[in-house]
Amino acid sequence: MAFRYIAVEGPIGAGKTALAGRLAARLDAATVLEEAENPFLADFYADRPGAALQAQLFCLLGRHRQQTELRQADLFTHATICDYLFEKDKIFAYLNLDDNELFIYQRLYDLLARDIPLPDLAIYLQTPTDVLLRRVHSRRLDAESVALQPDDDYLRELNEAYHHFFFHYTATPLLVVETSQFDSDASDEALEELIRQIRGMTTGTRYYVPRTRA
Repeated sequence: MAFRYIAVEGPIGAGKTALAGRLAARLDAATVLEEAENPFLADFYADRPGAALQAQLFCLLGRHRQQTELRQADLFTHATICDYLFEKDKIFAYLNLDDNELFIYQRLYDLLARDIPLPDLAIYLQTPTDVLLRRVHSRRLDAESVALQPDDDYLRELNEAYHHFFFHYTATPLLVVETSQFDSDASDEALEELIRQIRGMTTGTRYYVPRTRA
């Protein structure tokens, strides 16, 4: 595998964590998962004033701490699959923060981003909004707290923001996977075909549409 550090990305419900785990198992790679706990999320989803900035900064600092610890441990000398891209933090910031909050956020982000290594390859799980909502609705049935779940309008805006971000993304090679027919339960054969697409990546952006769902 030419790529030693791969970041898997996609909006809430796209299946990035499950796919990262399956890819890591298949490629004998280490798995790095984003820390899910955020004490400000419930207040953010409840529209409490100031909670958006608190939740955003908590996520940003947590991702920075995790990435710098990995870099110091030299983990990226081994094959590593991460279920997030550090740069995606800006997607949520520009969606959720007002202008004054963004001013504070951007100054901190610019300072912290200097410490973060870019992945060798980014994989974006592009999911049509209706498919994304269907998957999230299914997941909500098992959720312990509805207060920690985003509503449909927010998910629609978030998915559009992801589309826009990755349409303009050029920092690393990018594999865009259209996931209408590919999800976390895809067959081993479908996973192997995705790995073949990864191995065939060089530079720039490639779009991959799995033909069938298995």
